[in-house]
Amino acid sequence: MARINLLPWRAELRKQRRNEYLTIVGAFAGLAILVWGLVHFHFTERIDFQNERNAYLKTEIASLDKKIKEIQELEKEKERLIARMKAIETLQSSRPIIVHIFDELVTSLPEGVYLKEVAQNANVIVLKGVAESNARVSSFMRNIEKSEWLADPKLEIIQSSDESGRRIANFTLRMTQRTPTTETEEGDDAT
Repeated sequence: MARINLLPWRAELRKQRRNEYLTIVGAFAGLAILVWGLVHFHFTERIDFQNERNAYLKTEIASLDKKIKEIQELEKEKERLIARMKAIETLQSSRPIIVHIFDELVTSLPEGVYLKEVAQNANVIVLKGVAESNARVSSFMRNIEKSEWLADPKLEIIQSSDESGRRIANFTLRMTQRTPTTETEEGDDAT
């Protein structure tokens, strides 16, 4: 019987299959490396793009922060100017009030009462004066109560003394200033 050795043919078939297998594995490994490289490149590009956007946003935020600080400083300056304007308006509106107060003091001052000193702190007016009697000081206080520019007279000190053979009363009187409401303001409040 003839013997045929199939071993070299099988070995060669195995070698061929092994080469095909390694070629396929190598191709897939190359393809996998290529895909991984493309994915890596894509995501690196996206990260770089996002970093550029973040840097742009940071510069814009810094610019806007500067503008916000400028706006806040302008708002503070505006508030200071408004406060000054209100102070000026208050001074302008209160200018004629002192004239009315002095006029009221003159008209409510009875005969025999003399003022030595007039002082005002905010809405409080302090009067120091001399009267011929306590009754004249009382009359002065009643006249002040009737005034539309002065209110709440309070006698702080009254001292009687003799000067030049006459009996006089030194007094200190405290009162508050008020601004009378006009008929138009009352009409506006009613509506």
